[in-house]
Amino acid sequence: MNQDLSIIQLVLHASLVVQIVMVLLLAVSLASWTVIFGKVIGLKRVRDDNDEFDREFWAGCTLQELYQDASRGNGPPSPQERIFAAGMREFLKLRERRVADVQTLLDAARRAMRASYQREMDVIESRLDFLGSVGSVSPYIGLFGTVWGIMHAFTGLSNMQQVTLATVAPGIAEALVATAIGLFAAIPAVLAYNRFARDIDRIATQMDTFVEEFSNILARNAVPAGAATGPSADAARPPAQGR
Repeated sequence: MNQDLSIIQLVLHASLVVQIVMVLLLAVSLASWTVIFGKVIGLKRVRDDNDEFDREFWAGCTLQELYQDASRGNGPPSPQERIFAAGMREFLKLRERRVADVQTLLDAARRAMRASYQREMDVIESRLDFLGSVGSVSPYIGLFGTVWGIMHAFTGLSNMQQVTLATVAPGIAEALVATAIGLFAAIPAVLAYNRFARDIDRIATQMDTFVEEFSNILARNAVPAGAATGPSADAARPPAQGR
């Protein structure tokens, strides 16, 4: 039992198929950690940008002022700001065309905001499915490497007249390393997936609530198309409130 059973030696002496499985799992693990760190930074930026726009929206500025700021594009807009801009743009476009039906104005603005909302959610949820796939598939890939390694080990032992623990242990240990690497890749991916899914649900709820609140504001400020070409500076002022 004086054989070197260190992890490095086990990997180097494993069969070719098991080594390929190990390399694949390590590459998947590296990719998942890259996605995890990128997602942590990206979701934090989305939350901060949305909170900043939320404060500006309820600070008492008029809708026209907010829309002009969003149209100028001073700095990267938040997802919530893009949703606001999409709804406001559609609302004003129909007002300029002298659309008199208030419900038509509100429905068009809501559809524009919903479409923008879906686009934003697609971006926010990007690469989340990759983490889910890594968390669910990696253990099975590692198990495949383990099964193959054990089969290879027992095939090599079939020609020996006397089999002892010292001859069996290295082959089985080499095979089990594949399962260990599979779990190493899967566990962080599953934990990150659950955490990100919860954070994304909160962001989605915040933006969905904003769509409803902004729709109510447009409904209160909607007037016949002949009266004005857009919400007036005073009438289109969101009620100041804290968040």
